[in-house]
Amino acid sequence: MCGITGWISFDRDLRSEQPTVDSMTETMKCRGPDARGTWVVEHAALGHRRLAVIDLPGGNQPMSVDTAGGPIAMVYSGEAYNFGELREELSRRGHVFVTDSDTEVVLHGYLEWGEDVAQRLNGMYAFAVWDSRVDTLVMIRDRMGIKPFYYYETPDGVLFGSEPKAILANPISESTVTMDGIRELFAFVKTPGHAVWDGMREVEPGTVVTVSHAGLRTHRYWTLHTRPHTDDQDTTVAHVRELLDDIVRRQLVADVPRCTLLSGGLDSSAMTAIAAQQLAEVGETVRTFSVDFVGQTEHFVADELRGTPDTPYVHDVARRSRTAHEDIVLDNDALADPAVRAKVIRARDIPTGLGDMDASLYLLFTAIRGLSTVALSGESADEVFGGYKQFFDPDAQKADTFPWLVHRVERFGDDSDIFTPEVTAALNLDVYVQDSYDSAVSGVDRLGGESDFEWRMRKICYLHLTRFVRVLLDRKDRMSMAVGLEVRVPFCDHRLVEYVYNTPWSMKTFDGREKSLLRAATRDVLPQSVIERVKSPYPSTQDPKYAVALQKQGKELLSEPAHPVFGLISQAWLTRAVSVDTPQVTQVSRLGLERTLDLAMWMDMYNPTIRL
Repeated sequence: MCGITGWISFDRDLRSEQPTVDSMTETMKCRGPDARGTWVVEHAALGHRRLAVIDLPGGNQPMSVDTAGGPIAMVYSGEAYNFGELREELSRRGHVFVTDSDTEVVLHGYLEWGEDVAQRLNGMYAFAVWDSRVDTLVMIRDRMGIKPFYYYETPDGVLFGSEPKAILANPISESTVTMDGIRELFAFVKTPGHAVWDGMREVEPGTVVTVSHAGLRTHRYWTLHTRPHTDDQDTTVAHVRELLDDIVRRQLVADVPRCTLLSGGLDSSAMTAIAAQQLAEVGETVRTFSVDFVGQTEHFVADELRGTPDTPYVHDVARRSRTAHEDIVLDNDALADPAVRAKVIRARDIPTGLGDMDASLYLLFTAIRGLSTVALSGESADEVFGGYKQFFDPDAQKADTFPWLVHRVERFGDDSDIFTPEVTAALNLDVYVQDSYDSAVSGVDRLGGESDFEWRMRKICYLHLTRFVRVLLDRKDRMSMAVGLEVRVPFCDHRLVEYVYNTPWSMKTFDGREKSLLRAATRDVLPQSVIERVKSPYPSTQDPKYAVALQKQGKELLSEPAHPVFGLISQAWLTRAVSVDTPQVTQVSRLGLERTLDLAMWMDMYNPTIRL
């Protein structure tokens, strides 16, 4: 895992731009605390910060190979879990390796297959290759978009980076956000390719972007296709387990300490139990970590989203799988600390956070990083297997919009009047969301003979796998890499995603519950309590002191009426939000208050030009 950046300019000599290249590279220091490197020729400059995970002494980057037509250099972030098999195949084809790193395998894979190397990779990756034989930059991102990757077109080339901050460190970029960017921040949708910053784009998941003298070209090498499912229920359950066993085994490979993130839910518990079983075969114990809040387990109050606290189930799994477990217990002072908020915003580059859930994730990863370098997460299993409440909500099933938005107001509060009247009118968020939904579902193919209900559920699954999950994957990557922790996501293996996506909804819920396939496939390694537990999302603090702290910070912001945030946010709305009794904060949206504070701090930190 690492941070990458670069600059391609066909009209200037970049060998005189080393200080700028260094500045871009250093913004990625959090992603790669172990080593740094740059590679600069006349029209191409590559920068790399390394988090050493595999082949600690031999995997430094940028990595290059000399050819008869000129050098080929690469900067790479992520992991190729099948690099061993690819290395053997390439060796048979005559390639000679001087390290044991997966980076060198991917580089030689490009030498052998060109951009088609992407189709042979199993993993999470974002990498860029400068091919001086044809003066072309090739940028490739993994199928599910696990690793972030951004680029910014210039008049004579492109800037790129793992995060926007690397691009914004170059003075030829502009830190501008238009109304379209504000829409993306507040619409609760994830538009493929959208980067919020004007002129900046994401390399879309499963996509190759090439930049040459002829301009920029994109090519999609993978997408989520509709295919018939011919396996019966028992065969399907067995195949899911075979895939999970193979995926976890591959993703446990590392030359540094590793662990799992354990919430006590079905997803992380299944992954942890399989990992524990596999490590026990070689005499090792899996290390597990969970997050909790001071007093929450003892004083937990069930609500519509969360019916049970995590900790009792976490401990059941830890006992059953004999893990070396540690609870990371956080207090509200840390969750509400503006210094923590600043670190979260700096990690994400945009104020699209989830309040205390972002802060707690950052603090959890900070604690883990002192003991492990690699963590396996249960992220995305709900999207793959169908675990969220909205999958089973008749209103969400029937709605012609993103299903997670159908009951958003009831669950998170109404902040529809958070903006000034002028901004509210200009944003027109309802139209933006509807256009985004219509575009998203236009990419779904229907099977011949598929019932109307199965077709609707296919679209809901597709939306979660191509829109919703990308918000969570980006969040997890940014929070983890901000402290130099590599988080792997086994449930995002494209083989599993493709197989389960094309399994009929009736089979995904054959026992009348959510995630039937995952439960059946891993039942043998789980405690009964987890098998019977109903889905509970990532935890959020219930302590009213947290809301009190937010209101105090909101009042401090109101004492600065000239703050630029009030060009967007209504002072009247914020005045009401900080004045209501604490138990009623959610009625004016605690999330809205958190996002207002994030937006104000982001403006202070980045000083963006807001063009309305």
